[in-house]
Amino acid sequence: MRRRAAEYRRPVRRRFSYWIWVLLSLFCIAGLVLFVVQHNHEEDQIEYPVQERYAQGGHVTKGSLNFTEEILSATSYSRQLAEQMTLAKAYVIIAKEHNSLHLAWELSSKIRSCQLLLSRAAMTGKPVTLEEAESIITSLSSLIFKAQDLHYDIATTIMTMKSHIQALEERANAAIVQSTVFGQLAAEALPKSLHCLNIKLMSDWLKKPSLQELSHEKRNSPRLMDNNLYHFCIFSDNVLATSVVVNSTVSNADHPKQLVFHIVTNGVNYGAMQSWFLSNDFKGATIEVQNIEEFHWLNASYSPIVKQQLSAGSRAFYFGGYRDVNEVEPKMRNPKYLSLLNHLRFYIPEIYPQLEKVVFLDDDVVVQKDLTLLFSLDLHGNVNGAVETCLEAFHRYYKYLNFSNPIISSKFDPQACGWAFGMNIFDLVAWRRANVTARYHYWQEQNADGTLWRVGTLPPGLLSFYGLTEPLDRRWHVMGLGYDLNIDNRLIESAAVIHYNGNMKPWLKVAIDRYKQLWDRQHCRVRSRKF
Repeated sequence: MRRRAAEYRRPVRRRFSYWIWVLLSLFCIAGLVLFVVQHNHEEDQIEYPVQERYAQGGHVTKGSLNFTEEILSATSYSRQLAEQMTLAKAYVIIAKEHNSLHLAWELSSKIRSCQLLLSRAAMTGKPVTLEEAESIITSLSSLIFKAQDLHYDIATTIMTMKSHIQALEERANAAIVQSTVFGQLAAEALPKSLHCLNIKLMSDWLKKPSLQELSHEKRNSPRLMDNNLYHFCIFSDNVLATSVVVNSTVSNADHPKQLVFHIVTNGVNYGAMQSWFLSNDFKGATIEVQNIEEFHWLNASYSPIVKQQLSAGSRAFYFGGYRDVNEVEPKMRNPKYLSLLNHLRFYIPEIYPQLEKVVFLDDDVVVQKDLTLLFSLDLHGNVNGAVETCLEAFHRYYKYLNFSNPIISSKFDPQACGWAFGMNIFDLVAWRRANVTARYHYWQEQNADGTLWRVGTLPPGLLSFYGLTEPLDRRWHVMGLGYDLNIDNRLIESAAVIHYNGNMKPWLKVAIDRYKQLWDRQHCRVRSRKF
């Protein structure tokens, strides 16, 4: 079928009329106009309050910018400046080490400019702008590239910084050790006043034969062996401290004339100790002073501690030449731990063979109550009456003894409660029956190589009196006044004995002021006596 010629065909029908296209175009133009108008109106609303604040002379408050968030923002110039500054500081150190002083000076100058800009931004509350940061960022980048060209690469930087960190850590550790050593030296040193007192008393002892005659007369006093009296023993080389213990005990006793004090000191201080206690009357109390060097039975063949004193290893450890000195805590190298006076507490029954009960007192205690009541306590057949110290977790057996050693782990409970030396009531009859001194000798021999415990008298005491210790009320003996700053005042006031155990002894300048006055009160009474 043939198609018609073009002039005879019907015109094609269009889907949309021309007026529809015109209408759509008008709608699009109207929408565009409305969008532009609305956008301009919103800008006016935002800008107007700002302009109004500036027109009133106000400023943007500091709180308008959180500088911490700004410095952490990945897109802020503040963060870029901070990162470049940190890197530049590292290169300053490296430049100085390589003697590139001019480069170090240039880097330092730009670091100061960077710090100034960041501090100004933090103070004004305005973010750092591109115009402000561009010159510094550019110059710092140039200097950092210059440093890298000089082979100060990142690997070198990291290694250098690690070495500096390690050096700082070593210096910090050395400072800690040094401060500990100085503290230990202060604790061991004899104050000038005490030294002068010793010299004066020793001079009196040598110049006054009457004192020596009086000493011989009192040596055989029957009161020294009378079990109807109350006996106390103190082993010390500190005249003033011992006098404070005696004076405070006598001052708080209801019947001071019934008290007997047995003092043992060393040969150096024997004359001074005798001179002081013979020249003063302590309310009629009986006082005996003995010289440990006259205890001839206390020798190397009998006592393991005396034998260990004579060994080359022990003397090198305590008095110099020990090769691992830096690995040992300074206080553990204190020669007092090797002192026979410190270990004499394990020989009380042999020193006083006629006595049945005795109260042992350290020379760094102050007595605040009548201690004669201790003699009437029922120890239930035990040898040692002592205050337990396991209210704090670190005062249990496992903290003092080496439980990795089967000799210890097979015989003792690691969670057993520790107790304190310093104020102890000893039943010497039960002591002799249990042969506690032999136990002490056994454990000292087992620890000849120092593997069961490090040093001190408490660890062998815990072993020797294991199962033979009667716990006392905590108020009999309050400890820690030589190191603990936070002891409850009510506990101190209720205590029969307060103990300045630790390095901050009350007669030293490093003493804790809060507790020192309690000792000074007795000290003043002592110094008011005949001198």
